[in-house]
Amino acid sequence: MKVVAVYSTKGGVGKTTAAVNLAWEASRDLRVLLWDLDPQGAATFLFDVKPKLKGGVDALISGKTDAGKAARSTAFERLDVIPADDSYRDLELVIDGARKSTQRIARVLDSVRGDYDVVILDCPPGASLVAENAIHVADVVVLPLVPSPLALRSLEQVGGLVASTAKKTPVLAFLSMVDRRKTAHRVALESLSTIHREVIDVFVPATVVIERMGTELAPVATFAPTTEAARSFAALWVAVRRAAGLKKSKH
Repeated sequence: MKVVAVYSTKGGVGKTTAAVNLAWEASRDLRVLLWDLDPQGAATFLFDVKPKLKGGVDALISGKTDAGKAARSTAFERLDVIPADDSYRDLELVIDGARKSTQRIARVLDSVRGDYDVVILDCPPGASLVAENAIHVADVVVLPLVPSPLALRSLEQVGGLVASTAKKTPVLAFLSMVDRRKTAHRVALESLSTIHREVIDVFVPATVVIERMGTELAPVATFAPTTEAARSFAALWVAVRRAAGLKKSKH
């Protein structure tokens, strides 16, 4: 089982959009669990899963609730979600109060290691103990970057967090919400991937098709499979899969 953490220190960069679409792409031939770690619960909403966790996240982190029992099925085959509810607002405190606090998410996932091929973590933004946990367990960290002067700062911040861990998890960054009508965005597309080895040449466009996810309650490729956005997420998954060392499943 491989773990992919979709994470940024900055909010509003298309993180959950990427996590949801990567989960669907992965589920085409792998058993996938998406764990919504963000208190906003956007991934839970987009997969139309009831945002209720028995005993709250405290029971899950403490081991009183098994991750397999917390997982909810979605409308898509081979794709389950551990939903985020209101209790996730206290996730940082719950993890901080647990023993071996940087390994709590890893311990929760140990119980489903034989049930899924890949776990995708939709992490909350910011530098936090939740982020440390995600980086600790991840086989690759996927970082969305909006083409702006702050993009490099996010890259540096995430790189610094990863460097501070013993595991040194690889970071795979991509440009998100790209509008090629803007000069700064075009410059970022042409330069970032050549200057910074973590930034791949796959990018996700800014488009109303992605905004439609909120009304369709589904990943882009399920309702607009021929669009540039759908092709971008498919290409992104190919890169993530390679970085995580995932092979095709026999399931």
